[in-house]
Amino acid sequence: MNTANGPGSNAGWHLAHSYSQLPEALFTREKPLPVRFAALTMLNDPLAADLGLDADVLRHEGAAVFAGNELPPGADPIAQAYAGHQFGHFTTLGDGRALLLGEQLTPAGQRYDIQLKGSGRTRYSRGGDGRAVLGPMLREYLISEGMHALGIPTTRSLAVAATGESVLRDRPLPGAVLTRVATSHIRVGTFQYAAALGRPDLLAALLDYTIARHAPDLQQAEEPALAFLEAVVERQASLIARWMLVGFVHGVMNTDNMTVSGETIDYGPCAFLDVYHPDTVFSSIDHGGRYAYAQQPTIAQWNLARLAESLLPLVHGEQEQAIEKLVAILSTFPERYGQHHLAGARAKLGLTNQEADDADLYTSFLAVLQETEADFTASFAALAAQAEDQPGSLASPLAPAFAPWLARWRERLSREPVGPGEASRQMRAANPVIIPRNLRVEEALTAAEAGDLAPTLRLLEVISSPFCETAANEAYRHGAPAGSPAYCTFCGT
Repeated sequence: MNTANGPGSNAGWHLAHSYSQLPEALFTREKPLPVRFAALTMLNDPLAADLGLDADVLRHEGAAVFAGNELPPGADPIAQAYAGHQFGHFTTLGDGRALLLGEQLTPAGQRYDIQLKGSGRTRYSRGGDGRAVLGPMLREYLISEGMHALGIPTTRSLAVAATGESVLRDRPLPGAVLTRVATSHIRVGTFQYAAALGRPDLLAALLDYTIARHAPDLQQAEEPALAFLEAVVERQASLIARWMLVGFVHGVMNTDNMTVSGETIDYGPCAFLDVYHPDTVFSSIDHGGRYAYAQQPTIAQWNLARLAESLLPLVHGEQEQAIEKLVAILSTFPERYGQHHLAGARAKLGLTNQEADDADLYTSFLAVLQETEADFTASFAALAAQAEDQPGSLASPLAPAFAPWLARWRERLSREPVGPGEASRQMRAANPVIIPRNLRVEEALTAAEAGDLAPTLRLLEVISSPFCETAANEAYRHGAPAGSPAYCTFCGT
């Protein structure tokens, strides 16, 4: 593979390789496996610009890079090793179909991982084919960009490249490679892997590196492992609260899918609530509801406990004392999550001051949503109009069920220091009218697999402005019709 003057050589690549300076037990050097025919399917021009890359050059010359047929200048690809609790069961894993090309240094001085997903088998493939198919890669592109537009920390998608090859899943499907961008791909499972090897030196090196990269202010902490755990607990408490406030269901919250940076990662069997129900599960393999919507805060704390276990050898003192220190930090998660969630709930309800019953006011609204099988996103969006006494969707067939709650809410609003207009404005900024609706995502992916990208491009444009009501996005504000079959997603592996 040519890396010096190959495709994309003038695109602005500036790749560094700090992670591969760690002990090689944490990764292996691998190269992408060439594909039959590389064609650029999607390119994220705004993200390219943020990374310091020339989108025009990438559009004309970058397909071979994004498909894995050529390496960009300075690339030194590695597959990262990690472990994970998958549905509660521990196993050693690793990048079985992904390669980290390097870390792009941006003009703003930031560092982002550039990873190919679907680039072929690695030593961690465990019998898999190492490939990805077009539908799931476009799903990750769409949902991750939708999450970014919603202001939720997330990995992002730079490109999708078609491979000209069929990949066998339940049937032959068109192959593709996704280029994923992240502040890093260090996971809870990365620390689990280092701890499982029984090498405190390796674990300490990983911790030092991660702190330097993600929390340099902690480098002088008296107990770096404890300070790091506390930082990750805080990030995840904030992240999961944001998921819950927009009705996002990750679907596969294994420990290898929880980043220490606090970014959402892995958009396999994920989806958004249409009709509100706390026990909603979308994943085809989550038969017991482990990763249901309402379970996500609990699972997040469970995952963080696995991180704490991994860090135990690095905590000062006798083991019993060290465990007490770690447990004390873990025990703060519910309060941290609750604070983030309540702050977001108040914003969704147009509340700026704090009263004791605000949490109950929010959960009471959810109870009416569940009782009436009302749409989660549309119902919250309609409240902004209600704040100004304008007609909204809550004033039609749902009015009898919502009337008592609306009276209570308006009475609470009357004690706010801001007027109805300002409350409505704040609510419109907190309640999206557009999310990547499951029905629309599936329509787009089905068309794309048949060779028509137009629905994907239209949907991408619509979800990039989630807080704006326009004539163009009116058709995208609605979920599946009543009586539709339960939505089910698959990981695409």
